[in-house]
Amino acid sequence: MSLSKQCIETLIDLVENKLSLMEVTDREDKRERDILERCVHELHAEAGGRNGELVHFPIARRRGRRPKTLATQDAVACA
Repeated sequence: MSLSKQCIETLIDLVENKLSLMEVTDREDKRERDILERCVHELHAEAGGRNGELVHFPIARRRGRRPKTLATQDAVACA
């Protein structure tokens, strides 16, 4: 995706404004904050001429229980 430098700077300002006004009260708010922080990092990378998708940033965890692994399923089946 190709955006002008001015558009990228405007988007960074908008996202940073939302982050500064945001109050984190639960997991959903934290997840949204994490996504917005990732957006800022990607936009800064794009502004610097790098691919924003390649910026290292921890992946947000998914909700719910971890999936059972094959080893766990085999141990339960043998018991």
